[in-house]
Amino acid sequence: MPPSQTPTPGSNPTPGSPGAPGSAPAPAPGSNAPKRSAAERITQLFQSRYGRPPTWIAAAPGRVNLIGEHTDYNDGFVLPMAIEQRTLMAGSLAEDGGRRIRVVSELSPEMASFELDVLSPPEGTPNWWEYPRGVAAGMIEKGAQARGLDLAVASDVPMGGGLSSSAALEVATATLLEAAWRHPLDAVEKALLCQRAEHRYARVPCGIMDQFISTMARPDHALLLDCRDLTTRQVPLRDPNITVLIANTNVRHELSGGEYAQRRAQCEQAARELGVSSLRDLDLNQVIRAKPGLDALIFKRAYHVVGEIQRTQRAAELLAAEDYEGFGRLMFDSHVTLRDDFQVSCDELDLMVELAEDRKGIGGVLGARMTGGGFGGCCVLLVRAQKAADIQRYLYTSYLERTRIEPEIFVTRAGAGAELPRAP
Repeated sequence: MPPSQTPTPGSNPTPGSPGAPGSAPAPAPGSNAPKRSAAERITQLFQSRYGRPPTWIAAAPGRVNLIGEHTDYNDGFVLPMAIEQRTLMAGSLAEDGGRRIRVVSELSPEMASFELDVLSPPEGTPNWWEYPRGVAAGMIEKGAQARGLDLAVASDVPMGGGLSSSAALEVATATLLEAAWRHPLDAVEKALLCQRAEHRYARVPCGIMDQFISTMARPDHALLLDCRDLTTRQVPLRDPNITVLIANTNVRHELSGGEYAQRRAQCEQAARELGVSSLRDLDLNQVIRAKPGLDALIFKRAYHVVGEIQRTQRAAELLAAEDYEGFGRLMFDSHVTLRDDFQVSCDELDLMVELAEDRKGIGGVLGARMTGGGFGGCCVLLVRAQKAADIQRYLYTSYLERTRIEPEIFVTRAGAGAELPRAP
């Protein structure tokens, strides 16, 4: 991310991320050269910038939301999983013993530096280093005995696709600081601290899903999160014959009018008109019965959100029961209402889902939907593992032919959450 890039609501900004295509990119001419892992890159980066190896390396994953879109700020449910691509933070105590943090990213030649005694939120345009700065401030507020550090960031989480490299950076930073400052946090406390850092220092009014899954994910599980009371349930996704495919459209439409804020305001209006504190308190039949008295647009927003909350709860039950066909149908249903009723999709996302539908059944696709805030970014697909390579090739070739845009497509299993710092 260039130092001047400004995070925007709903866009999941991606500081420190190189935009690597992931673990298994679809084939493209000239793309056979092996890529170095983030672990290899960060060790070299730290050594080259600070002249010594790091003491700790912390890792935290990006995430993909399987189902439950625009439900978080309506007190609903979400069902994300961690992806295998991770953001790494390397660090050592400052050699001069001072109270200053220096941090470098593989994306930017500029070394950021900030004093630990002056950590108020920025007044101007936030830079990418406000994420670790905000986390450091939160740790100090929690009573951590801060010490100066040299830090470096590298990442394999794709940039700008709505896979939450911002939360991965925050959680990786918090995980390293837990060890370097000898101040452990419980998982909920750490997730909330990271969310607060994004609110105050990056000025992005994000929900809690991204930080929760980056902190709490378990391998081969999705996480059902109740965004009202913050309770969680691990849902198994361990069948080796089933895997997840992420297709990054590599488009991000810049829309005027604050679309994210508009959707939130419309949901709040719908709740007021329907006499509830949030749309979570309704079922779909209540929304349908109230349709004659609602503005058509407000009805559409409520129809998607209430239906999506119910779909997400049902999807978690189907996933636990290993009913992957039923789960996939709910994914397709989710995309339809995101496209038609919540109106946050775009032509490229719709095309990727249409191409996925071409490979339903014997083609190996079980379900597909847009994921993230919308207007570009990624689609998530549930597929049969033995067909994954064929599906990748079909999506890559067909999407490129139709749009002249090269997508990034990769397979991921449900990965682990943040790891405690480890010696390299």
